[in-house]
Amino acid sequence: MRIGEIAALVGVTTRAIRHYHHVGLLPEPERRPNGYRAYTVRDAVLTARVRRLTELGLGLDEVRDVLADDAGRELAEVLRELDDDLARQEADLAERRRRLALLLADAPGAGDGTYGEPVSPALAALLARAPATASPSAAKDREHLLLLDATGAAGQEVYAALAPVAADPAVLALYERLDELADAPADDPRVGPLADALVAAVPAEVFAAFPTGGTTVPGFADALLADFPPAQAEVVRRVMKAFAGRVGGRP
Repeated sequence: MRIGEIAALVGVTTRAIRHYHHVGLLPEPERRPNGYRAYTVRDAVLTARVRRLTELGLGLDEVRDVLADDAGRELAEVLRELDDDLARQEADLAERRRRLALLLADAPGAGDGTYGEPVSPALAALLARAPATASPSAAKDREHLLLLDATGAAGQEVYAALAPVAADPAVLALYERLDELADAPADDPRVGPLADALVAAVPAEVFAAFPTGGTTVPGFADALLADFPPAQAEVVRRVMKAFAGRVGGRP
């Protein structure tokens, strides 16, 4: 095979292949009498391996280390691994298309005001237990859960622990109290009692379900606080501080 043929077969550019040669990731193949490089099946497999590893986020130095470990393996073994990688990629693409189809059919927030499916089954079950409410604070709470779910910061154990809270009608009163602070200053006297009530409403199992230190999504706390007006933000800040203390200080 010539360089254009191997590039088309593997799905990279000829420039990328020349770069891989330049940095030592791909050995220079033998050249034909006319000066053209003559690539083999093993060259194609090696090039595909480099492409796949870089797609996974590895730097070129890391790719070089992986390829050094591959050097002693049989071609069939490397081919099987590449095939497994492609199968996983194909399954991931199919799942993403399935979720996209659900979004197109029932976009989040459309129709009856509920969220569509493209969330984890555990979060979907949790949201289904929550009583209907027009509370803006409750809607924000759902959006924040969706963000945590998308980042993987909250898992099935957290949602299971939150289930009794979501199904408790008394929680709606707390949301309504938070709604009442929409136009209040940060030093409103209702802030402290409401923060205490919200912390008390969260069962100990929720804190136990989070890893020590709580959620580690970069910038999440700042984004969360910026989503609220002053008094509500102060309530949330106090709840988050209490939450961090209880998670970090547990046995």
